[in-house]
Amino acid sequence: MTKASDLFVAALQAHGVKYVFGIPGEENLDLLESLRQSDIRLVLTRHEQAAGFMAATVGRLTGRAGVCLSTLGPGATNLVTAAAYAQLGAMPMFMVTGQKPIRSSRQGHFQIVDVIDMMRPLTKYTRQIVSADSIPARVREALRCAEQERPGAVHLELPQDIAGDDSDARLIPESHSRRPVAEDKAIRRAADAITKAKHPLLMVGAGANRKTTSRMLRRFIDRLGIPFFSTQMGKGVIDETHPLWLGTAALSDGDFVHRAIDASDCIVNIGHDVIEKPPFFMREGRRTVIHVNHSGAVVDPVYFPQVEVVGDIANSVWQLAEAITPQPHWDFAFFDRVRDALRAQLRERADDDRFPMASQRLVADVAAAMGPQDITCLDNGLYKLWFARNFRCRAPNTLLLDNALATMGAGLPSAIAARMVHPQRRVLAVAGDGGFMMNSQELETAVRLGLDLTVLVLRDDAYGMIRWKQAHEDYPEYGMALGNPDFVKYAESYGARGHRPASAAEFAPMLREALDTPGVDVIEVAIDYTDDDRILNEDIPRESAAVA
Repeated sequence: MTKASDLFVAALQAHGVKYVFGIPGEENLDLLESLRQSDIRLVLTRHEQAAGFMAATVGRLTGRAGVCLSTLGPGATNLVTAAAYAQLGAMPMFMVTGQKPIRSSRQGHFQIVDVIDMMRPLTKYTRQIVSADSIPARVREALRCAEQERPGAVHLELPQDIAGDDSDARLIPESHSRRPVAEDKAIRRAADAITKAKHPLLMVGAGANRKTTSRMLRRFIDRLGIPFFSTQMGKGVIDETHPLWLGTAALSDGDFVHRAIDASDCIVNIGHDVIEKPPFFMREGRRTVIHVNHSGAVVDPVYFPQVEVVGDIANSVWQLAEAITPQPHWDFAFFDRVRDALRAQLRERADDDRFPMASQRLVADVAAAMGPQDITCLDNGLYKLWFARNFRCRAPNTLLLDNALATMGAGLPSAIAARMVHPQRRVLAVAGDGGFMMNSQELETAVRLGLDLTVLVLRDDAYGMIRWKQAHEDYPEYGMALGNPDFVKYAESYGARGHRPASAAEFAPMLREALDTPGVDVIEVAIDYTDDDRILNEDIPRESAAVA
């Protein structure tokens, strides 16, 4: 006979789980003891939300479900935002929560909420375990659901009395399967549309962010010479220094990449997910849109593709590359002019000496300091637009941003998990002062774990992105200003090192030194967003419209 909590942990360990992030409570003590005796590392965090962000990031980087743990009630409710983050962002993540004994309890309804119903809209799978004998099947099914396309969040509730039961159930081994491939007719229809087009264009979305897909897409582009752009969460799937890169759809409209989109008569969407902010708006009759994804298109007013290729994305791309040859009537001359103009514009303000720093200068300095495989983890704020647009990624999952839930507070926890998954790479967290303070307590976690991590805090003493929107819509500024601690002293109080450049010129060498020095470093940088509304909404649309 095996204790139920031991059986639960053994099921996780058999799946290759290395970490469990979270905060246990009295209802988890059996599970905690089972973890202590296992090879799985418990990573004690300072907030359950941060634990969920860490688990989701493990899933994002590995394709295997990251695991997080909380107690019942308030511990479980603190996982809600992280569940939505993983579910919308297609990150495999497994939440385990405790619960009072279900056979008999002397505490009435103290701390009791219906966690299963609470998690149902935010997960692919949520169940309460009512029998120790069901643990192998429940854990196996939860992990399978979390990782199969489309990945997302799952949840199991393990009540205190069930965790202490004994069982003679055996673990269920993983099954081995291959994802279905697209049918020949769909491939031929898509290949025919691309072949007949005059100005075909490739879009790389979030669903393409897999290693095999990246290799096949690179082969497709190199073989056919079709220009490409990406959504925000598709960045880095193809090396963005590639000569056929046309940019990132970071803005809603009016950017250089949108000139190319408007000029195209056929867009091949590889892995597009409508959870992302729309990279372009479809208008009936303007062009053929081909949907290439593991599942059929979710149709809405701005996305209604005429051709769908449903199946394993990498295989579909390979089949299309085999079915198409470069056509003499393809004309990419205008795309070439758009690309040249975009690259010239990306260099603008990259050496701006003003202080507080300009967004473009900050992104350029960060890009110059980070290596091709280093990982930059963004929180959420106005700076995210500049990183999405101006930061050219060399490899998949090297710029971790959230264009699905777009939550604040995830940047630092995500960076902690990224460093644990890839200890050989340098990792940088970038957060505004508002987002950073939502989970800044995880600095203690990073220091306690002995991580080498650099945290960049952009200080404007306000919720800068909303203030920008407020100004753009001609409202008077109201409700945006906030106070901040001295971030240098704040970092030092946790045992990290704190830094604060006094000029734009000081920033880049300070960043490089922090990245190359073991330990946790926090750099507070004053940033100036005052010109961003004009640049993003007036200058860029005007310059892009001038491309002829």
